[in-house]
Amino acid sequence: MKLEISIDGKAYQLDVEVLEEDRASKHRGYLPPHHPPSTVRSLHTPPAAAPAADEGPVDEAHVCRSPVAGVVIRIKAEVGQTLHQDDLIMVLEAMKMETNVTAPVTGKVKAIKVAEGDGVKANQVLVEFE
Repeated sequence: MKLEISIDGKAYQLDVEVLEEDRASKHRGYLPPHHPPSTVRSLHTPPAAAPAADEGPVDEAHVCRSPVAGVVIRIKAEVGQTLHQDDLIMVLEAMKMETNVTAPVTGKVKAIKVAEGDGVKANQVLVEFE
């Protein structure tokens, strides 16, 4: 396979030989944890978290989980607010990168389980909807 790359404005042509098949290309990309369990999951998607001891059973259709481990830096939603699917709920920071957390469903915010400055784990419940 031939590739052409540019470094500091100078073009280089390379011949590249593929020695083994790229296993990653066989798998789908990252799927956020709030997708229904029937969807195909990537090897890179963390398994669904078990409910915490104080959390009890959770209706997955009415919660929003954290896509990454990080720190809550901004909360844009409020309890009682009606959000539409993909509306911004909060912003997390992980490894100096910001991740927008959006509503997985349209609904009224029942509870916000975290506060600004809180550390969160991947797949932790952040928000419950009615």
